Amino acid sequence: MKVIYDRETDTLTIIFAEAPVVESDEDKPGVILDYDNKGNLVSLEIMDASRRVTVPSKIEYQVSPTAG
Repeated sequence: MKVIYDRETDTLTIIFAEAPVVESDEDKPGVILDYDNKGNLVSLEIMDASRRVTVPSKIEYQVSPTAG
């Protein structure tokens, strides 16, 4: 998984898989979902990210503990 914030376009992109995008759908205004040829979600794009995300240039990653 890769997260990219482009300050120039104010776009936050989360890439879940390195696969060609064959279809895009604007789920909500400014939120674009990209799909591969099997219908799997490949990436998520958030337009005008600085207005929608508190600090788009700050990324925090957390893995929940497994039940043991």
